[in-house]
Amino acid sequence: MKKSLIFLFVLILSIQCFAQKRVFVSKEKRDISVLMENPALEATKFTKEVNRIVKSYAFPPEEEQIGNTRYDDQANASIQNRIYLYEDGTIGATWTRAINDPSYDDRGTGYNYFDGNNWGPLPVEQVEEERVGWPSYAPLGENGEMIVAHGSDGLIISTRDEKGSGDWNYSTLQGPPDHEYMIWNRTITSGIDNMRVHTMAVTASTVYNGTPYLGLNGALVYSLSTDGGATWQIENSVLDGMGSDYYVEYTGDTYNFAPPKDDIIAFVVGKSWYDLFLMKSTDGGETFEKTLIWEHPYPFFDPQNMIVTDTFYCADGSHTCVIDMDGMVHVAFGINRAYSDGTSSYWFPYVDGIAYWNENMPAFSDDLNALNPYGHPDSELIEDYNLIGWTQDVNNNGQIDLLDEIGTYYLGLSSMPQLVLGDNNQLFLIFSSATETYDNSIANYRHLWARMSPDGGSSWNEFLDLTSGLIHIYDECVYPSCASNSDDNIHLVYQTDIEPGVSIWGTLHAPVDNKTIYMKVLKIDITGMKENREIIYDYNVSQNYPNPFNSTSVVNVNIRKTTELCLEIVNLMGQNVFKLNAGVVQPGMNKITIDATELTPGIYFYTVKAGDASITKKMIVE
Repeated sequence: MKKSLIFLFVLILSIQCFAQKRVFVSKEKRDISVLMENPALEATKFTKEVNRIVKSYAFPPEEEQIGNTRYDDQANASIQNRIYLYEDGTIGATWTRAINDPSYDDRGTGYNYFDGNNWGPLPVEQVEEERVGWPSYAPLGENGEMIVAHGSDGLIISTRDEKGSGDWNYSTLQGPPDHEYMIWNRTITSGIDNMRVHTMAVTASTVYNGTPYLGLNGALVYSLSTDGGATWQIENSVLDGMGSDYYVEYTGDTYNFAPPKDDIIAFVVGKSWYDLFLMKSTDGGETFEKTLIWEHPYPFFDPQNMIVTDTFYCADGSHTCVIDMDGMVHVAFGINRAYSDGTSSYWFPYVDGIAYWNENMPAFSDDLNALNPYGHPDSELIEDYNLIGWTQDVNNNGQIDLLDEIGTYYLGLSSMPQLVLGDNNQLFLIFSSATETYDNSIANYRHLWARMSPDGGSSWNEFLDLTSGLIHIYDECVYPSCASNSDDNIHLVYQTDIEPGVSIWGTLHAPVDNKTIYMKVLKIDITGMKENREIIYDYNVSQNYPNPFNSTSVVNVNIRKTTELCLEIVNLMGQNVFKLNAGVVQPGMNKITIDATELTPGIYFYTVKAGDASITKKMIVE
């Protein structure tokens, strides 16, 4: 009975909000560099053993597990379109799924469908009849659906006329002659009945036993079908501005489509070793124009023939874009830092920031510090203007407290951004960020964070931790993919497991069970934060300070109306170890002091109750 108490708190948890004042990761950590590896196609051998944490929990109403996998690499950089909300309220969702580690010979597309009332059971087999990976999901036809993933001999296209039911039909889109093997696709549909299919993928480079195509060691090629994929009017085209006159190579998952708007098709390409740029079409994908977003300081950098470079700040390869109601493209992208010593290239796992750009803004220059998010005099970033995301000071102690190990994604500390457009050109940003106070004693977990711009990117509201509940104490929350359309909610899928990092990369942990989670976030929970947070929550609770502590710590509670106030503390077993009744308190700031002298060192959870409402937070006693 006592153990079950902790799970009941899940139902009364409220989402945590955080002010915009920024605190930096220590310079010592920001200067740590790590060897950069090539994007993963297959699992690498795990060599380090760690303790396993086993837990059981129930999901709150706004989240539900819809799938599972032990293959945990859902993207090498940018996240694919993996979920779609249909006009009738149904939802289709996909992910890369495999259970048979370490070979993962069963790898394919995991798929689930929400019929307007319920999600289907967890799938036990893949959609395709052969081994594939990296699915893109899109609507097709009047009521159908499409999944495109890469197989051993091109892109495998799975379609059916009725979403959620019936047999899948299969076809293949191969690369150019002698380059049939294409990988890491992105596919969207547009036009009447979603019959225009737009696909891009990378030809295999020499790293993956391929050969250069049109002078590119990994060419990003674009294809267009106007009849649902039956024929291809444009097939495997290297678009103007993207050829070998401009670049040496393209690597996996460093490109993403925007959800289409009428005849406007747009996508963004870029990473740490080549420009970040926008390709935009106003004729349904027939022709494109290129706009530079960030100019690389070392053009034509060749990973196969490296030169020595200085250290520079850069786009990390994970980005997202949307087209607003006026046809303007908005982009968010992760920031990192890189250099080459002439033999290898390196990245900086503790460099932190999400940058923002739209078509009314100038491009970031090729200055080494143009994307420096730490106030350098040559930086072209301004907080809350074109620097819109960073890791948060959760315990409000004026510093970012991260452990010395960190899960490997070859991305920035805050990255994997997703933008969703609201009905009135609001922008909703969701991203994954390493989060202090949440860790497994080896590395910090990543949480999903949200932020909203009420005015099309001109200003940005406070930060919101979407995964601060008790069910996510020991959860790595990564790879968010948001439905391009929305109603009163933002709909997304993401992956969670109990270990920071990715086992496929062979770092930190062996394969474990991963959950594919569907999340539904009320827009009002994000839009109302800045104007008057108390209107939503009736009261506001600070993180206890100091935290960790060994004597006393203070919690400030800002009450909106006269009410009864109390505080309860439970340990990890759900046992109540402390309770303080403050009685009836008046509106305004009220201080509660926690005395830890009788508590043994460890992790606890305190719940502040004000009338019928409550908020639970984590504290650490040393």
